Amino acid sequence: MDLSLENNDFLNGFDHLGNHKLSKNSIDIFSLKINANEFNYSTLQDSLIDPLINYSLSRKVRAEYQGKPAALSRKAREKFLDYIRNKGELGELMLYCFLESHLKAPKILSKLELKTSTSHYVNGADGVHFVRLPDGDFQIIFGESKTEIELTTALSHAFKSIYEFKNEINSAGSKKSGLPYEKGLISDHLEKETFSDEEKEFIKNIIYPKRENSFEVDDAFGIFIAYEITIDDNDKRLSNSEFRKKLQFQIKEEISNRLQHIEKKIDEYKLFGHKFYIYIVPFTELTKRRSEIQKEITR
Repeated sequence: MDLSLENNDFLNGFDHLGNHKLSKNSIDIFSLKINANEFNYSTLQDSLIDPLINYSLSRKVRAEYQGKPAALSRKAREKFLDYIRNKGELGELMLYCFLESHLKAPKILSKLELKTSTSHYVNGADGVHFVRLPDGDFQIIFGESKTEIELTTALSHAFKSIYEFKNEINSAGSKKSGLPYEKGLISDHLEKETFSDEEKEFIKNIIYPKRENSFEVDDAFGIFIAYEITIDDNDKRLSNSEFRKKLQFQIKEEISNRLQHIEKKIDEYKLFGHKFYIYIVPFTELTKRRSEIQKEITR
């Protein structure tokens, strides 16, 4: 059974600069479209408005607001704004968009629907998706996003968070999280999504595989990294075509230089059994841009 994907146009705002294969893992490099020697952030903002609704609200809530697009949009923006004030950030929304649009991995449910109060949100993965592999087996993909100035630091923190999540290592007083807890959470809250009985049974079979299933299921991880890139003022004086070529080469070099670091972290945390889908996007003035985009899409 194939549940429908919800976002198809998100990638239009990016150039795909390449893919690296590390063992069975995949690292995809994306750059925002460039206009007049600057990243086109307005296109990114526009491309996030519709996915924001699907990310923030369950299928069940969206069905209740059918025919009321303005009210639906307002409810989604309010929920996302409330969320980022407490725990979340732009990276989680972008991870959702990449998993849906690039990996073709539908979300299982909206984590924002599981908040227990306005000040406490469910801990754990930044998103939960699934993907069907060419051989007919499945992966449940748990998300982790980091938006940090330095690329190496962001990667280190992402793999540390995944290690702690997998091994249920929590800071004092935090709600228990980890793979078993997360799967139980999904199973308990499927009613929040408007899945048919057949779809619910299908998803439960992915979460808790049965002996008679004709497929295998493995846990995988999706990682989104946004980091800050520095662009020399002299480069901004280049022609548009020269600037694009030089900046894209710079981005690819910066990420290629971190491939060994990614392998090191997978080995350090003994995560070799999992597949990783890693998406990396550079931003200029990361903190400022992140704040501006979050403000714009929740207006």
